Amino acid sequence: MLKSNILIVEDEEHIRKFVRINLEGEGFIVWEADSGEKGLEIARKEDIDVVLLDIMLPGIDGFEVCKILREEIPNIGIIMLTAKSQDIDKIMGLEYGTDDYMVKPFNPKELVLRVKSLLRRMEGNNPKEMDEIIDGPFKINKYSRKFLKNEKDIELTPTEFSIMKLFIENAGKAFSRDEILNLIWGEDFIGDSKIVDVNIRRLRSKIEDDPSEPKYIETVWGVGYRWRNNI
Repeated sequence: MLKSNILIVEDEEHIRKFVRINLEGEGFIVWEADSGEKGLEIARKEDIDVVLLDIMLPGIDGFEVCKILREEIPNIGIIMLTAKSQDIDKIMGLEYGTDDYMVKPFNPKELVLRVKSLLRRMEGNNPKEMDEIIDGPFKINKYSRKFLKNEKDIELTPTEFSIMKLFIENAGKAFSRDEILNLIWGEDFIGDSKIVDVNIRRLRSKIEDDPSEPKYIETVWGVGYRWRNNI
């Protein structure tokens, strides 16, 4: 089984070493960069699966690095490392496309769990499953991890793809925010359920004809969200 490559982009050396020790202890191959520019250089050259990306970096900051990575390597996993004072709405903003976030100081064991959870979301599905599902103008291929609307490819982050897969496989079912958290991020996730709302807003901006009047990802007031059955 191939080992996953994890890139730590963090300017504080003691944090990089602390995280590296814990990741290597779980069998991951770890790369390090102390600036956004070096991080991008490594990501472009190596087959990186997940980037652990600090926001406050010398030179270009983590937001700009995230934006560039999403444009150049859309399927890469990104976990932001952030200070308590920073707003999750900004961290997970529509223009950046972060998959997850961790607030400093964090428990390294929890970070490892987050990395594993993200990698599970990025993995190909069981070959015995039906590879393709068509729902109205949408087509989702679980093997190639492609999502199309009217045959046009829509770039989704690994987390966004997992949410769409959950919705389309369960069209018409209302999911609470906690259910989505448990099914997508894992039951061991410790964080704000607002992460679900931010991902839904981002998805609506990508797939809805009019994101301000969504007709595919419906809000179920007092519950959460539901994918409208379009068949």
